[in-house]
Amino acid sequence: MLPPYATVQTPMLDIAYLEWNPAGTRTAVLVHGWPDSPESWRTVAGRLAAEGYRVLCPALRGFGLTRFRHAETPRSGELAALGRDLLDFIDALHLNKPLLVGHDWGARATANACGLRPGVASELVLLSVGYGTNDPSQPLSLAQTRNYWYHWFMATPRGADTVRGNGREFARYMWDTWSPAFWYTQADFDEAAHAFDNPDWADVVLHSYRHRWGHAEGDLAYAQDSARLSPAPVLTVPTLVLHGRADTCNQPVTSEGKEQYFSGRYERRVLDGVGHFPQREAPQAVAEAILTFCGRPQV
Repeated sequence: MLPPYATVQTPMLDIAYLEWNPAGTRTAVLVHGWPDSPESWRTVAGRLAAEGYRVLCPALRGFGLTRFRHAETPRSGELAALGRDLLDFIDALHLNKPLLVGHDWGARATANACGLRPGVASELVLLSVGYGTNDPSQPLSLAQTRNYWYHWFMATPRGADTVRGNGREFARYMWDTWSPAFWYTQADFDEAAHAFDNPDWADVVLHSYRHRWGHAEGDLAYAQDSARLSPAPVLTVPTLVLHGRADTCNQPVTSEGKEQYFSGRYERRVLDGVGHFPQREAPQAVAEAILTFCGRPQV
């Protein structure tokens, strides 16, 4: 059973989040990706909570019940903004060096938070994303370029019309093509898709992918943060990377050979038979990997 949503106010957002085990002795913040929702962590969060963690799963800007506080705020989806949002969330809840776990957009948010504020996290766990891949000038294989068709599509008027007018079907196509067949139920998708009903979802999504490749200007509020994150800074936090071998969104090779970006303990594990959504497809394996790398709280 899911806990009810709570909300915390930050300078830019009212951030909605799920919380398990509020009395836990260590805190883990689990950040979802695109196209997904905080509920994606249901099983992993339950397992971590059972082991003694307080677990918080926020909804990203433009998703679920999270709302911009001011109508005039640009509906930016730039990756620096996601990192800053997470730092604001940590500050608003007065969290002390939480474990940060992120999938897809959430992986970029958690890594960027660590890049903007060294020492903010006890450990970092990145799912399905290679660090250092935010640069629009990065080299891409033809195979990975083909995988990113939806990035280029969203840079066109037709792509924008699709996201705005048929976002659920568009997102469903990603679920159907990024992982081995039959990995989710209709109820799983319907639950996640409620997060796409946010009135800012389309604007944030379109801006995120357009900005990522230089097709849209960024919000000046994040100019300094963006500059600090380009090129990608070396992270000092102990880091675990988990990548599905069957991921057909970000090929596993995209997270290989990143050791030079980490000055602390670093491990990478590839999960056989798993696609782009490891926390949904293999939640117990993900939870066990997190517990093995980060340890269990002292009770």
